[in-house]
Amino acid sequence: MTSAFSSLRINSDRMLDSFTRLSVFGSTPDGGVNRSSFSEAHLSARKWFREEIESTGFEFRTDGAGNHSAFLPVIASEKKQSPTLIIGSHLDSVPNGGKYDGGLGVVAAFEVLKILQENRIKLN
Repeated sequence: MTSAFSSLRINSDRMLDSFTRLSVFGSTPDGGVNRSSFSEAHLSARKWFREEIESTGFEFRTDGAGNHSAFLPVIASEKKQSPTLIIGSHLDSVPNGGKYDGGLGVVAAFEVLKILQENRIKLN
């Protein structure tokens, strides 16, 4: 499995573009973000994230606690044969959090999914 992943590289320009677009929601004059849970800024960021997920063909899910998740489409017959990868972050921030509070982890994880999809890497 190591050799299948060793040549993969993120698209840093695309990731930066995603991060820049996400950073608009709740941006503060000093360059940080203020996206308290379920605030207007947080809900707008969640809407943006869902639209991003759906535009790439990933499966979007919301669990009972309101967490949003993106999944690579998996064919049922391949599930048991493929490794599983779980990456997590958050779209909300602490009050007046830094620009990178949660958002960077979200776009980094999303970029990993895009690279896996583009390279047809099968995961569970």
